[in-house]
Amino acid sequence: MRTELDQRMDDGLAAITGTALPLGTIDLNGVTLPMIAAAPPSLPGYFAHYAAEHHDKTFLVAGDERLSFAEVYAQAKKVAQALVGDKIAKGDRVGIAMRNSPSWITLYMGIVMAGGIACLLNGWWQSDEMKDAVSEVDCTLIFADPPRARRLAAIEGFPIRVVEIDDTAPLAQALSGITDRAGDVALPAIGADDAATILFTSGSTGQSKGALSDHRAVVQAVFNYLAQALVMLGIATQDGNPPTTQPATLLNVPLFHVTAEVPVFLQSFAMGRKLVLMPKWDAEEAMRLIQAEGVTYFVGVPLMSFEILTHPNRGAYDLSTVTDFAAGGAPRPVEHVRRLNEEMGGGAPLLGYGLTETNGIGCGNWRSNYLAKPNSTGRASPPLVDLAILDAFGKPVAAGHRGEIGIRSVCNFKEYWGQPEATAQAFTPDRYFLTGDIGYLDEDGYLFIVDRKKDIIIRGGENISCLEVEAAIYQNPRVAEAAVFGLADERMGEVPGAVVVFRAGEEMTADELCAYLFAHIAAFKVPQKIWISDAPLPRLGTEKIDKVALKAKYRALAVA
Repeated sequence: MRTELDQRMDDGLAAITGTALPLGTIDLNGVTLPMIAAAPPSLPGYFAHYAAEHHDKTFLVAGDERLSFAEVYAQAKKVAQALVGDKIAKGDRVGIAMRNSPSWITLYMGIVMAGGIACLLNGWWQSDEMKDAVSEVDCTLIFADPPRARRLAAIEGFPIRVVEIDDTAPLAQALSGITDRAGDVALPAIGADDAATILFTSGSTGQSKGALSDHRAVVQAVFNYLAQALVMLGIATQDGNPPTTQPATLLNVPLFHVTAEVPVFLQSFAMGRKLVLMPKWDAEEAMRLIQAEGVTYFVGVPLMSFEILTHPNRGAYDLSTVTDFAAGGAPRPVEHVRRLNEEMGGGAPLLGYGLTETNGIGCGNWRSNYLAKPNSTGRASPPLVDLAILDAFGKPVAAGHRGEIGIRSVCNFKEYWGQPEATAQAFTPDRYFLTGDIGYLDEDGYLFIVDRKKDIIIRGGENISCLEVEAAIYQNPRVAEAAVFGLADERMGEVPGAVVVFRAGEEMTADELCAYLFAHIAAFKVPQKIWISDAPLPRLGTEKIDKVALKAKYRALAVA
């Protein structure tokens, strides 16, 4: 049954799309899609407009450094001019391999303002993973902080120019080696169809794929989030609780993830929102910053809000400024949803569902609706998302029936870089992106995810390809057989587990194999539990390893 909050949100959206954010349409790939007509066509225009509008407001807080929108934009423009002067051409891929910092944000802005494609490299990758990703998209240049620069330097014969950035220094000083070369050069005109970003996604095929999005997709995704924020602002105002301070949020998830990039970083320009940066997650430091900076919105993987909820010192901090404790990347246990609502001092629980390939948009489950249906990811996010449950032939099924979740919108990515076959397989003929998740819609249009078609593990919101971890294990010459699968974990949701068979006459301990893996893949991908089997792994009639049987056996052992 339609809830009161659903009705209020729908009424608010109808009002907004009839006034401040009117809708239009666009024909893409033979399909007519809605788009927000008031949105700028590309990111450079978006940055320029809102940096001018919010000129003197605080944009970034990083330790003792406080930067206004105008200050960050001025530095980004110099970066863009320096890149153009260095012959970075429209469409060149420029990588960012850095932890969260004002430098990361400013370099991203400068790259896209210069017409480059910002390639957001996973800061947790080791040298081999970095090499594979930047080779996949043929980067021209990489900006790296010192730890990532050392990993790149360890790659023998690495041909790509790396510019090291001391991101611990104040912004102007950190970027001075770049901005000092900025000349008074004209920046290129950037249109909606020009390529903007490449984000990397772990899929069932093992190695990360580079998901390319154009400026239209990214900007429209930002404005889809903005429409929802304006709806909730209207409801708060109607209820007599309008905000009285500048909106603020913690930037506590890595910027190379779509959640931090689109709804947190990019949306903050339009909202005039302050971003309070956390280079490394720590629950007590998060609470200190929430109190000190008047943070109004919190978003992270479910583990983060749970660690705040259960922290022994939570009572020492005032968290009452937070209106919502949002999460994405993985489901929350039902009990966590209830406790967040009852124990966090007024902040309500919220859950989002989206993917790298959809630029983060998909579904949202808000406040009282989330309490009523805590196992659901919510309704499709208006006004741009068209969500369907599809059968094996790509046709929609009726409510209550299971199928693969498909998402269609103007915000979807364009292609996997250099992988036309994978791109074709990712879409239906009528342009639904196939998420790889299995779910159903109830009679109210709420999505319930029940399984995953792709062989991935979601550890605290971070996707891990089982095939990628298996490939890393097989690189060890002592290994004959290996299978990787997810194990339930109270804190992370899932963690990787593995069972391994060694070649005849070879042996090593699980700890020794883990040490080997730490040198080749990011730490979060290394199995938390490895079983050594003396017997060959069970096989199906197709001679494939019987992962269903292995999962059942070893998950039971892990519980025991």
